[in-house]
Amino acid sequence: METYSRRNFMKLAGIASAAALGLSFNFKKKMPLLSFSTLGCPDWSFQQIVAFAAANKYDGLELRGLQRELDLPKCTEFNSQQNIKTTVALMRSHGLKFVNLGASSNLHQPPGSSRTKNLDDAKRFIDLAHQINCPFIRVFPNNFPTEQEKTETIDLIVSGLLELGQYASQSGVKVLLETHGDVVYSEDLEKIMKASEHPQVGLIWDPLNMWVITREAPATVYTPLKKYIHHVHIKNATLANGKINYVLLNNGEVPVFEAIDLLYQDNYSGYYSFEWEKLWHPEIESPEIALADYPKAMARHLETIRK
Repeated sequence: METYSRRNFMKLAGIASAAALGLSFNFKKKMPLLSFSTLGCPDWSFQQIVAFAAANKYDGLELRGLQRELDLPKCTEFNSQQNIKTTVALMRSHGLKFVNLGASSNLHQPPGSSRTKNLDDAKRFIDLAHQINCPFIRVFPNNFPTEQEKTETIDLIVSGLLELGQYASQSGVKVLLETHGDVVYSEDLEKIMKASEHPQVGLIWDPLNMWVITREAPATVYTPLKKYIHHVHIKNATLANGKINYVLLNNGEVPVFEAIDLLYQDNYSGYYSFEWEKLWHPEIESPEIALADYPKAMARHLETIRK
């Protein structure tokens, strides 16, 4: 006869009780980690942002400026060691984590003062991320300038990623390239990521940024790029006359839920970060509505695929 420990007996008894109540279990799957970018609330104070995130059941924050200041190290919350300590304590008291710092650095530029500044700015963001225990910073690829050979631009992006990855090696911070600008075709991105393989280098997948230009299906994109993906930007939109109109998650035509499903079924463990571009598009819905809608929309959708 097979014997059971008391722990096993209690576990089986709990499952049986749940089954009797009509509840279902999936021990592998759980609710994903949710964050939002501060791009969506450009006029809120940091205290407002933290309180709202906690009240709406977010797990973390992605910082892309505070009160319209995009150079995060200059923000009051981070411009001294004491302020950093206070900021980190506020996040911890609300059960939140910093998940990504959005630098504005572009890596496509040729050698010169502009390229040097972009790389130096990214390094300042790496330093700040290390101080606040944030795992990632974001950089842009970003363009394929017409006056520059495409292969040359790819080499510049790769060399920039490797330089930043090496700089970040002592901190544990990863430098993530966002699928953005001209660099949104999976073939180009795979080439860049293969050439810049480094423990501190990875990718941010923004399905909308890619699909509105390439029309590549999420599954086509995900297969070659999934090993590099550490962070994801989620947003939706409608398209009219070539114009992108940002809408709440359930109201768009971008196959963003296909991307979410691929990640979720593949046990992606990173954050699904809502990027509501209010700073760039003041006409779109207010942050009070959009940022509150996102976790509800995600919960509703995931409930359908968890059954």
